[in-house]
Amino acid sequence: MQKTVLILGSSGRFGQSAKCSFSWAGWDVRTFNRTSDTLPDAAWGADLIINAWNPQYTDWARDIPKLTAKVIATAKDTGATVLIPGNVYNYGPDMPEVISEHTPHRALNPLGRIRIEMEQAYRDAGVRTLILRAGDFIDTQPSGNWFDRIITPKAGVGKIVYPGNPDIPHAWAFLPDVTDIAASLAGNLDALPRFADISVPGLTLTGHQLTDAIARVSGRPQKLKKMSWLPIQVARPFWSMAAPLLEMRYLWNTPHQIRSHVLQDFLPDFLPTSLDEALEASLPEDINPNGFVRRKVGDLSRRLLPFNCSCGNAQAG
Repeated sequence: MQKTVLILGSSGRFGQSAKCSFSWAGWDVRTFNRTSDTLPDAAWGADLIINAWNPQYTDWARDIPKLTAKVIATAKDTGATVLIPGNVYNYGPDMPEVISEHTPHRALNPLGRIRIEMEQAYRDAGVRTLILRAGDFIDTQPSGNWFDRIITPKAGVGKIVYPGNPDIPHAWAFLPDVTDIAASLAGNLDALPRFADISVPGLTLTGHQLTDAIARVSGRPQKLKKMSWLPIQVARPFWSMAAPLLEMRYLWNTPHQIRSHVLQDFLPDFLPTSLDEALEASLPEDINPNGFVRRKVGDLSRRLLPFNCSCGNAQAG
């Protein structure tokens, strides 16, 4: 019997990729339209709700508790499982270099606390929940994140702009891998704990390693330049986004990598995309217009084109 997933935030980068992964895996994919849909009606009959709603940093404190309460109430009424894309904010500036499902959530900064409280709300509610935790996304489409907005826009002229210490490791994840893992895990939810917090190891790279890999894949020498944070600091008094960006700056100067103690047990056949293939699919078109990655999960395989994905089972919500 075909299963149904409702994606909240389907126009965002995680939601877009999830539409492709779940459609490819044979799910009936619904998307939520905030202007015309009500959450209880849209979720009725859905086996899974993907909560990929992601307000701007400046609205987190106001919006995330309300959105969380709505999703929890709907999941209780419908019996649906909730899948949440997690991040490393929960660990805070004092996080250890190697983080996993066993690492305590001890963030004290505002954005970290909001994430901790949001996840705890699902645990306390008893809703079946899957948190899939990953590093910064490398995506096949421009989405305004660090990779495509800051680091690689000038790669065509041989310049990489890096926002932190280029000598320390930073956790990355190829987004199609993350959403393919989500679809694979969701296909057998009964095998997971009722509240499952699963980490995605992804890619661990220093700024220099990332620059060298981009040079190799693009066939163009790349020079790394450190981003100046001074304009953001100067703008802080009159630009509301400056404070949260500066709050999270530590992620670029704190070494961290993700490991998982359980993912291999649940998905022994999953083969992550290699670094070079991920970059080939993710670099701007003027650098690598023909790049693609061949995705394989279990017995299924597909050709994933950069900036494009065929989502045959996706339906408007």
